[in-house]
Amino acid sequence: MSGKFITFEGPEGAGKTTIIQMLEQSLKKIGYPVLLTREPGGIKIAEEIRHIILNPENTEMDPRTEALLYAAARRQHLTERVIPALSEGQIILCDRFLDSSLAYQGFARGLGMKEVYQINEFAINGTMPHLTFYLDIDPEIGLKRITQNREREVNRLDLEKLDFHYKVREGYLTLLEMFPERIHLIDASKSADEVYEEIYNKVKMYLFSRE
Repeated sequence: MSGKFITFEGPEGAGKTTIIQMLEQSLKKIGYPVLLTREPGGIKIAEEIRHIILNPENTEMDPRTEALLYAAARRQHLTERVIPALSEGQIILCDRFLDSSLAYQGFARGLGMKEVYQINEFAINGTMPHLTFYLDIDPEIGLKRITQNREREVNRLDLEKLDFHYKVREGYLTLLEMFPERIHLIDASKSADEVYEEIYNKVKMYLFSRE
């Protein structure tokens, strides 16, 4: 079986990390080789870039610098982790990918989705997800979840004004219209178990149909 690249997107507090971990365990139980990873990060160099991008102290960071750093981390992550895993036939579950840059930097920061895509086109060199789940939630609810979760890191993006997070959501909904065959909308306001069940069933159907 050839590898599959499945990504998970959504605004802050949508619950992606929890759902991905649940999905990883379930897929492993039924015999799939699974790689769980994240962006920015996943490997040493990309994790170091992540620290720079998300450090709450780096409030002076220019939006274009931010977009370029994400693209750099993405390239290293693809080269070291994603592409080798795909060639080995693994199921890759990745917390964020290119769509995050398009929604956050392209739309919410106002750099332009086309412009941010062009930056990343060089970085990804044709590697795109086979399947993407967008976990949708009202930003105000998502940010409240973050403040209640003491285990979650508070990053620079969490400190943005509420208006920024609504723009991020609008960016994601725009991407949903652009890539309806790849991106699946999931109502993340439901309980974690309900969200997980919906995604698990969709992933199983997708994998079974391609065996």
